[in-house]
Amino acid sequence: MSKQELVVLGRGDGDGCCPTLLTAPLDEARAETLAKVFKALGDPVRLRLLSMIASRAGGEICVCDLTPAFELSQPTISHHLKLLKQAGLIDSERRGTWVYYRLLPETTDQLAAVLTRPAGTAS
Repeated sequence: MSKQELVVLGRGDGDGCCPTLLTAPLDEARAETLAKVFKALGDPVRLRLLSMIASRAGGEICVCDLTPAFELSQPTISHHLKLLKQAGLIDSERRGTWVYYRLLPETTDQLAAVLTRPAGTAS
């Protein structure tokens, strides 16, 4: 598995939101940043984890509720959660012996904005 550092979207970007794929070609740096986030999402386990976190009533979920949903070891689940966190898709907070995870909607909003067609664009 790769030991690449994942860059968090929306941190350090001075220009706010970015153009969509249909309005302007991505520059090399932006393409690399987006590719790292999409790579974090490119695993079915991580997609399921993100979905479970994002859809949880109250906006957060304990790792103790995530682990039983998979036929994977706890260290493997923790590794997947770490990659999602490094990509800036989720954040966590330790409470006693448990860790609670929540979605960082600003990152998913940026991904959605990049992939969304501008208003008035023909199909």
